[in-house]
Amino acid sequence: MASRAATSLFDAATIADRWIADYCGHVPESDVLCAGGRDPAWTALFEELAALSGDGLAVARERAQRHAEDIGTGFRIVDEGEERPWPLSPVPLLIDKSEWDGIAAGISQRAQLLEAVLEDLYGEARLVAEGHVPASLVTGSPFFLRPLARLAPPGGHHLQFVAADLCRGPSGEWRVLADHLRAPAGAGYALENRLAMARTLGELPARLNIERHAPFFAAFREGLAAACRRAEPRIALLTPGRLNPSYAEQAHLARYLGFLLVEGADLAVLDDKLYVRTIAGLKRVDALWHRLDPRLLDPLALDSHSTIGVPGAVDAMAAGNVVVANAPGAGLLESPAFAAFLPRLAEVLTGRPLALPNIATWWCGQQAERDHVAANLDSLLVAPAFGVAPLGLPGGRAALGTALDSEARAALLDDMTRRPQDYVGQEVIRLSTMPAIADDALVPRPFMLRVFAARGADGGWTVLPGGFARIGEHPDPRAAVMGEGMWSADVCIHGPDPVPPISLLPSDDTTQLRRNPGTLPSRVADNLFWLGRYLERGEALLGLLRVLLGHSISADTGAALAADTVARLVRLIVASGAAPEPKGVKRADLTQLARTALEGEEDWYSVRAINCQARLIGAVSRERLSADMIRLLDAPFPQRGVLLDKAGSLQRRYSALNGLASEHMTRTDAWRFHDIGRRIERALGAIRFLRAFGGPDATSDDLSTLLDLMDSQISYRQRYLTGMARIPVLDLVTLDANNPRALAFQVAAISAHLNKLPVLSDDGLAEPQQEQARGIAALLVTTNATRMDDALLADLETRLIRLSKAIARRYFLQGAEPLRAAGMVLA
Repeated sequence: MASRAATSLFDAATIADRWIADYCGHVPESDVLCAGGRDPAWTALFEELAALSGDGLAVARERAQRHAEDIGTGFRIVDEGEERPWPLSPVPLLIDKSEWDGIAAGISQRAQLLEAVLEDLYGEARLVAEGHVPASLVTGSPFFLRPLARLAPPGGHHLQFVAADLCRGPSGEWRVLADHLRAPAGAGYALENRLAMARTLGELPARLNIERHAPFFAAFREGLAAACRRAEPRIALLTPGRLNPSYAEQAHLARYLGFLLVEGADLAVLDDKLYVRTIAGLKRVDALWHRLDPRLLDPLALDSHSTIGVPGAVDAMAAGNVVVANAPGAGLLESPAFAAFLPRLAEVLTGRPLALPNIATWWCGQQAERDHVAANLDSLLVAPAFGVAPLGLPGGRAALGTALDSEARAALLDDMTRRPQDYVGQEVIRLSTMPAIADDALVPRPFMLRVFAARGADGGWTVLPGGFARIGEHPDPRAAVMGEGMWSADVCIHGPDPVPPISLLPSDDTTQLRRNPGTLPSRVADNLFWLGRYLERGEALLGLLRVLLGHSISADTGAALAADTVARLVRLIVASGAAPEPKGVKRADLTQLARTALEGEEDWYSVRAINCQARLIGAVSRERLSADMIRLLDAPFPQRGVLLDKAGSLQRRYSALNGLASEHMTRTDAWRFHDIGRRIERALGAIRFLRAFGGPDATSDDLSTLLDLMDSQISYRQRYLTGMARIPVLDLVTLDANNPRALAFQVAAISAHLNKLPVLSDDGLAEPQQEQARGIAALLVTTNATRMDDALLADLETRLIRLSKAIARRYFLQGAEPLRAAGMVLA
C-alpha cells in the first residue's frame, strides 16, 4: 500500500495537480490559468509536461529550446552581427475555441475596415473631405506615399496579410495594442513555435483538438495566386537580406510556402513587368510578398537612396503586372495616431462598433486632445505619433508620464507645444498573466498576443488559429514596461471537436509530379558556387598546416621533413595571405606561423577567416541548405587541445560538410554550382601544390608532401611498390581520370556540370564557359606527365581562372547588362 501511494505521488496527473495548485495559490485571479476555475485543458497540458520531464520543469524548457534550435529558429537584434536562438517557452497559451471565434471575427472586421480606409485615402479621400480624418494626419505622416495616390493596386486590394498585437485585460477582455500593415512579421515564428511544440508535446494536439496552422497558410498562398493575372503564377518573398532581424523567419516561410526567397538585386523590371534573374535568364514574377520598409521598395518612385529595392517596381505595379503584398503605403494606418480615429471610422464605414476595441488613444494634433494629454500626463503613456522619435522623447520609445523626472517632463511638454502632431497619449494597460518557467518553477508573467489574418482566394479574410505570445521578463503587468518580451510561446486554440489532419501539402491524387526543382536565382547560384570554393579553400589551407604540424613541428624527434620542403610549405602558407613571413624556421617560429594561419582573427586570411566567409554564405542560403549543414557552418571554432588537435577537429568538420553535399544534396543545378565551385578551387589548389613540390628537382620529401596534400598517398603506395618517383606521382595527381583528387578529374567534372546547365540559345553551339572547360580538358587529355612543366601548369592556372570568370559572367548577377542580352529567356 505504501509503495503504491509513493508511485501515485509522482505520476503525471499528481505532479500536474501540484504544479497548478501551487501556481494558483500566489497569482492574481486574472491569470489565464486560474481565471474562472480550473480549465481541464490546462490540466491536460501540465500532465503532458510532467510526463515529459517528471518533476523538473527546467527539463521541459531545455527540450523545447533544443527543438526550436534544431528547426533553425533564430532572430537578430538590430546592430548585432550574430543571430540569437529563438527563446521558446514550453508552456503554450491555451485559448478555448468559443473565445477565439470572437477574436477571429474581430480581426476580420478590423482587416476589412483597414482596407476600406486605405482604399478611400489613396483614392477619392472622402473621409478627409467630410471631416472624419484630419488632412494633416494623412499628408503629414511619413508613411503616406504620395506616388501611390490614385493607383489601383493589382488584384483590387491594398492588404493581403495583416497582423495585430492584442492584450488581455484583468477582466478577460481583449483589445488591440497595435496594427502591423507595412511588412507584418512573426507568422514564421508562429509556425516554427508550433513545429517545436509538436515535437515537445506530441500527444497534446490530439488530446485537446488543437486547431492547425496549415489551412491558414494555404489560404494565403491561394489568395495571392488568385490576385495574379497568370493561371500558374510565380510568387517571391522579398527580403532585405540576412542582417534583417527576422531573416531566419523569412527563409523558413519561403521554404514552407514554396515562394522564391529573393533580394532586391535578384529582381529587375523590363517593359513594366517584374522578373527574377535566374541561371536560365529572366523569369516572370507575378506576386511579391515584401518584408521591406515600403519606402525602400522602389528608388525611382519612392526613396531614391534605397539600395535594396527594385527600380521600376511601382511602374510594374501600376501597369497591373505584379501584385505587391501589402501595397506600398498601407503603413499609413500603422501609426499610433490613426488608432484614435478607427473607432469612429468603423461606425462611419461599417455601421458597427469595433468588436475588438483599441486602447484609448488621443492624437495631440487636435487642441482638445492635446490639452487632455497634458492635463492627465501622470495617468497616460506618451508615444511618438508616427514612429519617428520627436525631441521630447529621446530614443523614440514611449514613456510613462509617472516615470518622467521634472527635466524630462518639462522638455516633453515644451516640444508638445511646438509640435503637438508628433505625439499621442494612450491609456496605461494592465496585462493578464500566463504561466512561464523560471528557476524550475511556474511563475506568472504578463503577455501579449500577435495574431495574423490573410486574404483567401475568395477575397475574404482567414485568421490564423493562434499566433504567438510574447512573454514579459518581469512580473510588472503594465504593457509599456513589458517591451518586446523575454520569451515566446505557442498559442493553441482547442475545442471539443476533432481536428482533421490537414496539411499544406496537396493530396497525392491532385499533385502533378515533377522532377524539375524550380527556379534558381542567379544570386543563389553565386552563393552556392562560392560556398564550395571557400570550403575547399579552407580545407586546402588546413592540409598545408596539418602537413607542417605533423611532420615538422610536432615530431618528438625533430623535423621529419627536409628544410627545403618545409620552406616550400611556409611559402605557400604566406602566399595565401594566411600569415606573415616567419622570422626563421625554428620550431617556435613555425608554431606561431601555424597558429596565425589556423586561427588568426585580424588582417590574415586564416582558416578561421575562410570559415567565417562560408558561414556568412550559409546564413543567406538557409532555404537551400539542410539544417545539418547550417549547424556545421555555424559551429564555433575549436578551442580545446593543441594546434594539431584543432586542425583534426576542423578536418572532420570539412569532411562532414563534403559528405552532406555529396550524399544529401539533390542533383539539381543548385548542387552543380556548389560542386563546380569545389572543383575549380581544388584544381587551382592542385596546380599550386604541383608547382611547389612537383618540379624537376623534387625530392622524395617533396613528392611525399605532394601526395599528402592531394590525399593520394595510399593510392600511390598501392600502385607503386618501388618508392617515390616524380613521373608516376605527377601522372597520378594530374592526369589519372580515376583519381577523384587528380587535376583531370576536376576538369572533367566541371565540364560535365556545365554541359547540363541551362543555355540561352537553341542553336546547339557551346557557350563560352563550355568551350573553355572543353579546351582545358582537351589539353590534359593530349599531354602526358613527362611534359607537365611549370609553364604548362601556369597556363592551366590561367585558363581555370578565366573559366571561373566566364561562369560568373554567364550565370551570376552582373548589374543591368543581362537584361537585354541576346537570347535572354522571358517567361
